[in-house]
Amino acid sequence: MSHIQDKVIIITGASSGIGEAAAKELASKGAKLVLAARREDRLKKLQDEIQNNGGQAIYKVTDVTSLTQMEELAAHTLKKFGKIDVLVNNAGIMPQAFLNENKVDEWDKMIDVNIKGVLYAIAAIVPSMRERKSGHVINLSSVAGHNIYPGGTVYCGTKFAVKAISEGLRQEEAMNGTNIRVTNVSPGAVSSELLETTTDPTMKAGLDEFYQVAIDADRIARAIAFAIEQPSDVGINEMIIRPTVQVG
Repeated sequence: MSHIQDKVIIITGASSGIGEAAAKELASKGAKLVLAARREDRLKKLQDEIQNNGGQAIYKVTDVTSLTQMEELAAHTLKKFGKIDVLVNNAGIMPQAFLNENKVDEWDKMIDVNIKGVLYAIAAIVPSMRERKSGHVINLSSVAGHNIYPGGTVYCGTKFAVKAISEGLRQEEAMNGTNIRVTNVSPGAVSSELLETTTDPTMKAGLDEFYQVAIDADRIARAIAFAIEQPSDVGINEMIIRPTVQVG
């Protein structure tokens, strides 16, 4: 039996890309999924697909930039399933531009979604894991959380923050003996809708060219499943996953 069987797993940003792929992969292994994102039509379609294939999934429209909505998501999950085993903190955006473009609104949005959204999910969901002394938090950072490049400065900053939050959470939970595992997943170029959040034409052209080597999101989904499948005394703390031909 898979270690994923019957685990209750919340996935943020589940309406597309890595979140959607992870939902399908984990459902195929017997997880009970709670799908969270802003686009209800996408969530409903994904729920129906999973259920039609014999899986279990519910959804709740959620904006990760709202602590209240994240708390409502946690409460909804606990009411339905009685526990939360895994949080896949996947929601993120990637508008990129050189700093001298002063796209302050985009900076604010990245900070709200990529950093505060991760923290709000932890604040809302991890307490129930601590009570049970069992759980797993999987945060989606990026290769950009390891390497800085011109034009990606603020995005890189948010993903460096996710990496730091992951390691800090891991150390604190280990110190407190809660048995909560923490995994930081850093994908390279992956086919998703992230590219569409970049509005700067120069950066968009460069990213479109770079992403010619992108791998499918299901590659990251399998890595997420691998981390969850390990015995409870094993923590896969860091995973960097690039296309084989990606240089940076």
